[in-house]
Amino acid sequence: MKLGKLNRRRFLLYSLLAAPTAVWADARLLEPTWVKTRTVRLAQGTPSHRLVQITDIHHKGDRAYLESVVRKVNALSPEAVLFTGDLIEDAQFAPEALEILGQIKSPIFGVPGNHDYGCRVDFGMIGKALAATGGAFLLDQQATCANGKILISGSACKHLSDVNRFTPHAGGLNILLIHYPLFVEGVRDHRYDLILAGHSHGGQVRIPFYGPVITMFGVGRYDLGMFQTPGGPLYVNPGIGWFGVPYRFNCRPEITVFEV
Repeated sequence: MKLGKLNRRRFLLYSLLAAPTAVWADARLLEPTWVKTRTVRLAQGTPSHRLVQITDIHHKGDRAYLESVVRKVNALSPEAVLFTGDLIEDAQFAPEALEILGQIKSPIFGVPGNHDYGCRVDFGMIGKALAATGGAFLLDQQATCANGKILISGSACKHLSDVNRFTPHAGGLNILLIHYPLFVEGVRDHRYDLILAGHSHGGQVRIPFYGPVITMFGVGRYDLGMFQTPGGPLYVNPGIGWFGVPYRFNCRPEITVFEV
């Protein structure tokens, strides 16, 4: 009987000792490339449009990983792909990243992120690559898709007040792309059907029942998921890549599908 109790105690002890190793293995070896697809249904009835958001790729030369993301996106057959910034980690990786994204079979509409500015990538090159897909790189500009039924407004995200410069279309679907989630608080004169952001990475490491260990500037309370704001519903995607340290825990990379 004593031996049985000892065995149970040893089991608990070994489990506690093994837990940090299991968490490290998950955060370092599994989650950083364990992409999930999340579907967000906004339509009240039958959806009219299917759109996909990807963000914060932070491409560093891992071609196989980015190609796997592209295959997942193509399998979803969206009307458009909406990209909310931070394509690369260094300008030298831009041609490869754009060549791989060019394999997406839907038009890509995107905006820049702070890393795109920081590495001084050629925005003209990005613009040409997205235009070749039938989309556009939006620097405080607007574009339509789905035969004019969807108006996409894209903020260059230089100044918070800039997000208030757009005029949505009446009678159509209006979507705003921003990089910094906190910029949603600059939307004051209009309301959008959907606002999409990235930048936060969801914190990359999230403690269960607590949330992100660290949040970056430009995030505020909008760290991950859906938020209802005066400017419209905001969705913050945790991103495809990682920044700083190659870890993710309780925060897998995500491709988000919107049925609207």
